[in-house]
Amino acid sequence: MKLYEALKKQLQQEPTLVTDNGELKKWVVLNRAQNFDEALIGLLLKDDLLKEKFFKQVAGVLVFNQNLFVQFLEQKNYLNDSYTQYKNKVGLTIDGKYLKQRNEVSLVWPFKDCILEGGQSREEDKREEIFFNEILAQDEITQLLEPKVLTNAKRINAAGEKPLEQFKRNENGTITDNLIIKGNNLLALHTLKEEFAGKIKLIYIDPPYNTGKDSFGYNDSFNHSTWLTFMKNRLTLSKHFLSKTGVIFIHCDNNEQAMLRILLDEIFGKEQFIETITVVNNPRGRDYGGIANMHEYIHIFSKSQFDYEMFRIVDEGKKFPFTDKIGGFETRELRNRNTAFNDKNRPNLCYPFYVNPNKELDNGFLELSLEPQKGFIEVWPAKSQYIQTVWRWGKEKARENLNVNIAGKVMHENGRFMVIEKYRDNSRLARSVWWDKEVNSERGTVHLRELLGSKVFNFPKPETLLSRIIQISTIEGNVVMDYHLGSGTTAAVAHKMNRQYIGIEQMDYIETVAVQRLKKVIKGEQGGISKSLNWQGGGEFVYLELKKYNQTCMEQIEAAQDTETLLQIWEQMKAKSFLNYNVDIKKHDEHLEEFKVLSLKEQKQHLGQILDKNQLYVNLSSLNDKDFACTKDENKVTKDFYQIKK
Repeated sequence: MKLYEALKKQLQQEPTLVTDNGELKKWVVLNRAQNFDEALIGLLLKDDLLKEKFFKQVAGVLVFNQNLFVQFLEQKNYLNDSYTQYKNKVGLTIDGKYLKQRNEVSLVWPFKDCILEGGQSREEDKREEIFFNEILAQDEITQLLEPKVLTNAKRINAAGEKPLEQFKRNENGTITDNLIIKGNNLLALHTLKEEFAGKIKLIYIDPPYNTGKDSFGYNDSFNHSTWLTFMKNRLTLSKHFLSKTGVIFIHCDNNEQAMLRILLDEIFGKEQFIETITVVNNPRGRDYGGIANMHEYIHIFSKSQFDYEMFRIVDEGKKFPFTDKIGGFETRELRNRNTAFNDKNRPNLCYPFYVNPNKELDNGFLELSLEPQKGFIEVWPAKSQYIQTVWRWGKEKARENLNVNIAGKVMHENGRFMVIEKYRDNSRLARSVWWDKEVNSERGTVHLRELLGSKVFNFPKPETLLSRIIQISTIEGNVVMDYHLGSGTTAAVAHKMNRQYIGIEQMDYIETVAVQRLKKVIKGEQGGISKSLNWQGGGEFVYLELKKYNQTCMEQIEAAQDTETLLQIWEQMKAKSFLNYNVDIKKHDEHLEEFKVLSLKEQKQHLGQILDKNQLYVNLSSLNDKDFACTKDENKVTKDFYQIKK
């Protein structure tokens, strides 16, 4: 509430703006703001924080942002009026309805202008999230998204794991280590924002699909709005990370894919849409729901520009029917088969070749010339019906490739001569439907079971799927990011394909699944794509965590055996913990007798709701604060990461 308190303190200097008991006369302030009152604006300009928030520079002149000021003041003054029955004292109302009563979803959905932290440590956790409004809760958002202190950092390679001494960096000072980070992905992204802004070539995410049965266990009564807000917060930040030619692949299914596509259009721009891949991941389908579902989707968007030629799938083992001194090739007519092209609209592509029927080159192909010579036969680009057409290449390119990549050929069935191109490409553009057994979801499950001994993760993506995505969108040394790391497939494949990677996961299984999987990759495990790459092991990664704070209090609440202990914890919470920003401590204490009547389970649940789960982590600004008890190792690693010299 720092901003509101600063505003209140400043305006209290003007007696006409406050009541006898010191409260602001809201409607007087609003009226003066709407009339651009000089005295009011002068008061605001005298405070640096208010000046920063409610004024903007336009052509070197400070302009009062009247709309923002009015909206902030109106909504902020209503906060304390939104409490009702005891359970709802921790809550806001919008348009006269409590948050939990809202369930509408539209292109402009409820809470679209909010920040949703979305923090869990276990899939079975169910949470009632707080939405931080971008206008109403600027102070809270600033604190929430501040970079965090890092802890439990270690370097892991074939020799084992040891405490991290220092991050590796390139000549530009950017970290080159592979990073696996445990913590809330939104907060981890903001922690990484300055270090990796504009440096990520590929972001692949496989977020919770919001099926009602997956890990997105948030706010059942307005679930779609929550999911869209959750995604918007992270996708907006994703754009910040991508390089100019960077791309993002978002995996989803039918539950939210239509609205997700519209959201992506809004964030990245409709013109940056590349394609939606349909992945047939279960050829048998799922025989329920009316029509057996066989597929999922991957929406692909670019940051600003992209080389579409990179979207090619290379077949390293392709067998060519012919070979010359350059290498393998197949043939195709140099004649353009497009019926719209002719000598009238493409005159530069219409010219004769001259074929020598008496001189063979390698593989029985015939010598060509671009000038008439004795004994050579003139050949024009004509269709079988002798209708004039054009060549694929212009004359200059043809001259450069004459008798190297183009040659003559006799058509034995009719004795006519053809000009052929030696086609050496062993790749093709990726298709929009991926329908092959290599991307079947069962392959991912089997591979992970073989690695870790049992079914430890639901629906892991197969390595072949990720290798195809990484192959068509990156080259060696590029940085790949996955902030819904899950079982670690993206990191494992990137490791084998020699890409730098950043993986983020907040669930506790990051240590038992993703990290253990990468350790086996380093040791040379032969599942997934290993054999096709001749993977022999090696490499390393750095594991680290965002340092928690409020989590300690959560654990104390869970361990409490009686009401007296919980009341003692409540006193500690008031003194040291971060509470939800819309909690009125005074009103809560006024209702302590009602609190005592609740069951122990209900008391724990209530204190858990009051405790701000969006502040589980220690902010960088608190690194040297004794209350947060950061260790020497945490201090060292954190300063090294942010390159803090002092």
